[in-house]
Amino acid sequence: MNPIQIGLLGVGTVGGGTYTVLKRNREEIARRAGREIVIKMIADTNLERARSLADSGVIVTGDGHEVTKNPDIDIVVELIGGQTIAKELILEAIANGKHVVTANKALLANHGTEIFAAARAKGVIVAFEAAVAGGIPIIKALREGLTANRITWIAGIINGTSNFILSEMRDKGLPFDQVLAQAQKLGYAEADPTYDIEGIDAAHKITLMSAIAFGIPVQFSKVYVEGITKLTGEDIRYAEELGYRIKLLGITKRVEKGIELRVHPTLIPMKRLIANVEGVMNAIVVKGDAVGATLYYGAGAGSEPTASSVIADLVDITRLHTADPKHRVPPLSFQPDLLSDTPVIPMDEVETSYYLRIQVVDKPGVMAEITRIVAEQNISISALLQKEASDESDQVSVIMLTHLTVEKNINAAIARIEALPVVTGKVFRLRIEELNN
Repeated sequence: MNPIQIGLLGVGTVGGGTYTVLKRNREEIARRAGREIVIKMIADTNLERARSLADSGVIVTGDGHEVTKNPDIDIVVELIGGQTIAKELILEAIANGKHVVTANKALLANHGTEIFAAARAKGVIVAFEAAVAGGIPIIKALREGLTANRITWIAGIINGTSNFILSEMRDKGLPFDQVLAQAQKLGYAEADPTYDIEGIDAAHKITLMSAIAFGIPVQFSKVYVEGITKLTGEDIRYAEELGYRIKLLGITKRVEKGIELRVHPTLIPMKRLIANVEGVMNAIVVKGDAVGATLYYGAGAGSEPTASSVIADLVDITRLHTADPKHRVPPLSFQPDLLSDTPVIPMDEVETSYYLRIQVVDKPGVMAEITRIVAEQNISISALLQKEASDESDQVSVIMLTHLTVEKNINAAIARIEALPVVTGKVFRLRIEELNN
């Protein structure tokens, strides 16, 4: 049987890793796929880099369109990134009847509906295991391994950069800016780290997982996104004292009113396994009605871990290359004409518990005023403590943990608390997830 011919778009970190792993494990991969998988073409604007990687017989070009139009190419692997030329090349590959493998979470989160529809019309596959959590096979688990389950929620540490920063802040007591600079020096954070530290990268990933888990269209515009830039060492210490760790989580839940879809720093009980995931590692908890809670842990980025997922997609497509399109697993797990119109609920309607840090003047009656406001907003307090003031200050921090309440109620309470003359500055708020039901 003739080999499956691959056209590789981009040989940066992941592209180079894909070429290396595919070459190194060529025989093992062929035994699993049932036929050999070979890279026939490479397209990269850095021709010198591409030529230094390519073996003899591999065509190297600076024009990706030569790959997508080549009739000998069976599968196009897009590892360029971005949402302009990458989208153009993917749609062109699909139009030319080629299967596509991509690690481009931003593109799929924003334009996945269009891309999946085009692929369906042409009877080709778009695979994207590498777009979420690097080497962790979470997409396959959601689309296939858990297909018998009615998934109730997903919560994941799905950005290694932010997790590294939070781990270092906690372990070493360093401020955010200093740890960010360290992450950039180590190569864990980009020169412009906005997507990582503001939660946008995690939002792209949780958007895709939510669509697969609940059978809804890809809806990145409806994700609530909050990053880690406002976190202080003070809050990390207080959380520890209360038995919690702070992690940037991507969360999606099936609730009575619809689907929750959110990314934000979250207090998690220390006893949860996911609370103890440190450094650049990723971890995702998926709760299904039949299987219960399942945990997926591993490298969420990097050259060869991500290449592992890219090649797994190549093997899957190779196995299904001649299969009737109707018998393939749909990109979002559910049949395209049976996707649900279940709404993504606004953040104001989300119900969770809260951590509040309130800076107040240290005088009698302050706690009574704050608790009165909270009670009037129908919020129940689970813990309340006042930190000691320093010798030179008349201000103290009041830490409050609440039971479950609706976000709009906590927002109203915060607005009223901030208006009190004894309160100095803004109330700092974090959400709490117990992850136990």
